[in-house]
Amino acid sequence: MVSCLLSHVRSTETIKGGGNFTEITEFILLGFSDFPRITALLFIVFLLIYITALTWNLCLIVLIRMDSHLHTPMYFFLSNLSFIDLCYVTSTVPKLLVSFFQEKQTISFVGCVIQYFFFSLLATSESCLMTAMAYDRYAAICNPLLYSSIMSPTLCVQMVMGSYMGGLTGSLPQICALLQLHFCGLNVIRHFFCDVSQLVHLSCTDPFFVEVLLGILITIFGIMNALVILISYGYIMLSIMKITSIKGRIKAFNTCASHLTAVSLFYVSGVFVYLRSSSGISSSFDRFTSMVYIVVIPMLNPLIYSLRNKEIKDAMKRLQKKTGMW
Repeated sequence: MVSCLLSHVRSTETIKGGGNFTEITEFILLGFSDFPRITALLFIVFLLIYITALTWNLCLIVLIRMDSHLHTPMYFFLSNLSFIDLCYVTSTVPKLLVSFFQEKQTISFVGCVIQYFFFSLLATSESCLMTAMAYDRYAAICNPLLYSSIMSPTLCVQMVMGSYMGGLTGSLPQICALLQLHFCGLNVIRHFFCDVSQLVHLSCTDPFFVEVLLGILITIFGIMNALVILISYGYIMLSIMKITSIKGRIKAFNTCASHLTAVSLFYVSGVFVYLRSSSGISSSFDRFTSMVYIVVIPMLNPLIYSLRNKEIKDAMKRLQKKTGMW
């Protein structure tokens, strides 16, 4: 990433030396400034959602860490998912909250690139981690007798590290490609964060290479992960149908229902936001729907995994007794 930044600095100096046009070094984030009458309300709502997302995810991480009954592969993945969600909302929301008090909501080009780097890194890592969690559910339901040997602690750590490496691999090429773009016209981003599609459309450079690269990365880290998850759940459903007792089927389905719900929300909202933003034009509706994908879903994930999870509820009761809250 450092080499990409240096390359961009040299290119900028060359352009400035040519004297053809002035290179834009900062952008104006429109955010929700076109809703001046409800600015205070929006700030309160987004702040509460952000605090709730941080609190719930942090509490789930602490609970899993402190309760030995939850030291299993499923909850190891879940704690990492909460960590990613916690960082994910922090990559964009604090800047949005601060912007409510700024008359001119600006961000430097470098700041924009850094923000998108972490946003892309965490989103891609979450996609990879959800694939790992789908495999974990596949192993638990389709191979219950071999589950402990299949999902060894070493493999679990490798899968989590692989998810983070996948995020890094998917985000670094995008950043290097963005740093090759130059901006000489409009500098208004009609969003509350540095959306890559808008950066591409604002650029004076031919965006063909960046668009092709984004398409390749979305195919690898989006579509491929989704296919692996679908295949895993296809085998899971077949295994569940082979269970003779209705009670056994319900129990088996409940073990993966939470993850299936979280995956569905993540991909459905992600695809919707991507299709809407691919035109490079962001409406007020698009900005509000992006909030669902970026903030609301990370807030809901701990609730989805805890609401009907008996082990989580039992762990909470044990923690309450241990700390003397009862």
